[in-house]
Amino acid sequence: MASPLPNYAFFKGAIVPFSEAKISVMTHALNYGTGCFEGIRAYWNEDEGQLLIFRQRDHYERLLHSMHLLFMETPYSADDLCGITVELLRHEGYRQDTYIRPIAFKADEIIGVRLHGLHDELAIFAVPFGLYVENDEGAHATFSSWRRISDNSIPARGKITGAYVNSAFAKSEAVLNGYDEAIVLNENGHVSEGSAENFFIVRDGILITPPVTENILEGITRMTIIEFAREELGIETVERPIDRTECYLADEAFFVGTGVQVVAITHIDHRPVGAGHMGPIVRALRDLYFKVVRGQVAKYRHWCTPVYARVSAPAYQPAR
Repeated sequence: MASPLPNYAFFKGAIVPFSEAKISVMTHALNYGTGCFEGIRAYWNEDEGQLLIFRQRDHYERLLHSMHLLFMETPYSADDLCGITVELLRHEGYRQDTYIRPIAFKADEIIGVRLHGLHDELAIFAVPFGLYVENDEGAHATFSSWRRISDNSIPARGKITGAYVNSAFAKSEAVLNGYDEAIVLNENGHVSEGSAENFFIVRDGILITPPVTENILEGITRMTIIEFAREELGIETVERPIDRTECYLADEAFFVGTGVQVVAITHIDHRPVGAGHMGPIVRALRDLYFKVVRGQVAKYRHWCTPVYARVSAPAYQPAR
């Protein structure tokens, strides 16, 4: 089902009606994939009547890192972008779970492949959003025939728009073959990640996940889950290469990411993972995650930015 269109967008330095946030078919980023983006979630807390943006500053710091990789410049700091996002969501007035998409792009209307000497623009929009993987308590995954692009080709640690064609190949292959999601190997034959999410297995009570040198996105949800496992469950996480067949022998497996959230994997290539249903560690991490993102755990409330809080400061005014 298609997402509803937003009412507003931050575009060319101002919050404007979404219908005015348009680019040319000749735009450099559209033709060459020279852009980068973030995915940020905001969660509706019904008891408080509050929309809470989860770890938005961390996301904007990562966006600025992605922009740096692409020779992009911006007048906005991470804090500026957080303020813009809160104001945008206040304009929208959403009272439901929401997905926020900031995107930076090379805006010139020219022919020619390069990154330098071009004009950079940044836009933000937000839409109501639910599950990314519908079967999130029992996903069936398969190893993709497509390999993850390497850091020396297009760096996966940057959320670069053109790189996601690699993810699209893997995702469509998996779904059209009857699976919910793909597991993608890198050029060395080790597990990298899913089509657009980080990957964990559990063996003998220990969490195992590929290190950041295996051509993965340095995921914010990944870091969150590692911290939860250590601080709340007392479970160690080992970051090391994972072989394909090791996944078949795992006790539990799961995907994590802002979009996907925490998805239990119960079958890989038609083989049951563990007992073939969601395991206790994944369940505990899922339960904790969904409490934290809705602001229900005081220890982690600082990660949740309220949209509709009463503030004495004036609304954010764009710098340009």
